[in-house]
Amino acid sequence: MDTRTSPIRLRITQLREVLAQQGVHALLVPSSDPHISEYLPERWQGRQWLSGFTGSMGTLVVSVDEAVVFADSRYWVQAEAELAGTGVALVKIATGASVDHVHWLARQVPRGGTVAVDGQVLGLGAAQLLKSVLDAAGVNLRTDLDLLDSIWPDRPGLPSAPVYEHAAPQAPLARTAKLAAVREAMARHGATHHFVSTVDDIAWITNLRGSDVSYNPVFLAHLLVTLTRATLFVGEGKLPTALAARLQADGLALAPYGDAAQALAALGGPDGEQTLLLDPKRVTLAFRQQVGTGCAVVEAINPSTLLKSRKTAEEAAFIREAMAEDGAAMCEFYAWFEAALARGEALTELTVDEQLSAARARRAGFVGLSFPVIAGYNANGAMPHYRATPDAFAAIAGDGLLLIDSGGQYLGGTTDITRVWPIGTVTPAMKRDYTLVLKGTMNLSRARFPRGTLSPMLDSLARAPLWAEGIEFGHGTGHGVGYFLNVHEGPQSISKAIPDANMAMEPGMVTSIEPGVYRPGQWGVRIENLVMNVPAPTDGVFGEFLEFETLTLCPIDTRCIDRGLMRADELAWLNAYHATVRERLAPRVQGDALAWLMARTEPI
Repeated sequence: MDTRTSPIRLRITQLREVLAQQGVHALLVPSSDPHISEYLPERWQGRQWLSGFTGSMGTLVVSVDEAVVFADSRYWVQAEAELAGTGVALVKIATGASVDHVHWLARQVPRGGTVAVDGQVLGLGAAQLLKSVLDAAGVNLRTDLDLLDSIWPDRPGLPSAPVYEHAAPQAPLARTAKLAAVREAMARHGATHHFVSTVDDIAWITNLRGSDVSYNPVFLAHLLVTLTRATLFVGEGKLPTALAARLQADGLALAPYGDAAQALAALGGPDGEQTLLLDPKRVTLAFRQQVGTGCAVVEAINPSTLLKSRKTAEEAAFIREAMAEDGAAMCEFYAWFEAALARGEALTELTVDEQLSAARARRAGFVGLSFPVIAGYNANGAMPHYRATPDAFAAIAGDGLLLIDSGGQYLGGTTDITRVWPIGTVTPAMKRDYTLVLKGTMNLSRARFPRGTLSPMLDSLARAPLWAEGIEFGHGTGHGVGYFLNVHEGPQSISKAIPDANMAMEPGMVTSIEPGVYRPGQWGVRIENLVMNVPAPTDGVFGEFLEFETLTLCPIDTRCIDRGLMRADELAWLNAYHATVRERLAPRVQGDALAWLMARTEPI
């Protein structure tokens, strides 16, 4: 047996022994934690530890005779490679929002059987769906078990990194003002209390940051807000004394991280009528079950999720500054990279990661990367979430396309950018794919739409040039981006998601635009900019309209363009964008970086 995969088989076997002891037919292991996070602290990376699949999204189900991972097309190639020989099978799903695993369980588990899932990491909304489907199939659901604890002897503990303050001027709105805005929304819902578990919401409300989760400047905590006070449940010793005092002065008391459930259980007591506001998509089943029986519950989106998505004018100014610093770093890297390539130096995907990260680290306000660098050459670029490792990487040599998706965390904003560069000679087929993706990026970037348009309605604008040629990509076109926070945030999503009212496009929202083409085993193309919703000039007869301000500042390579596929208005947009990039970045770079910038922004 392959020593790299035998630990997975052993863990699955041990788990099945525990399932038998508990009278459970199947265990559901979601990619989640008590905060419904996308990126997880090590303690809650159980799906990865148990299956060996390292993708950031996916669901594992282990039954008495099968073990399967449900993953969407972004991870199919990666999952097939990582699951090979483990005894864990891949089930391909259409999107990350798919609930195929729920219906799989209903079919596979016999009537009267039992499915277990840890309610401490299962979202309330997901739990409601799971229970309804299993009930209809006559299958029992248990949510009171954390079965991983019994087979994971060296399971990591809670992270202990310190919490720090995101201070002015980059944090222009005081936490007291943010709490006041949250309380206004609570009052509209008739709520006396509001419980928040999502760590980016908590970081935004409190103007605090941390490093408990890789690449995301957040910390593990829960927050209970009343109409007059708030309590932050956080690990003891994580906040310096002086910072704790400032929080206290702003009406924020501290309590141990583990006391949040007890505080919820105390609601509905003798203190009069109480109503708790909970977001069913952003709180776990276990916390909902802890709420005191005498407390009424209102389910609605966290007010902070809506508030933090709409960047203020002051924040927008800092974001533009961060984008310029990031663009300057990209110029320095690409100038070095092309010169090294011309000199015949041995370059690999790992070299890209190392040198590009170093270039960002030299820029003002840089705190860290916003996600692991994705540098994929040729076939590796066809895996949207590919990451080179010391054990598996490609040399950058010969002919082909190099896709680089990267981003940084700055005190004044979060960046995310993807560019594709020609290495050697590129084929007409590569140029065609590249040009179609660029046309999709431009088509959506130039859109105007009524304020309040549901973001998924815009998705087809980026796909249209690709659809016209019978091409599709499996991921969303755009995700919201935080302000020195998570690189992925809601509520807006430019994708095939079923829209809801909270996805309305409002001024100040920052979103990515990133269509792509992925040819397995050959190459991948994705061109990504971040954009911000800004008012569009109209006569007002038909109400307010919005358009996109492109925030990302970095040349888009023109050597890969098939000009026969480009219209005059598209070339004009690209030339105007490059003129802006040159104007904004030229004062920040010099020498080889400046020369590279000038060459790559020449009009065509």
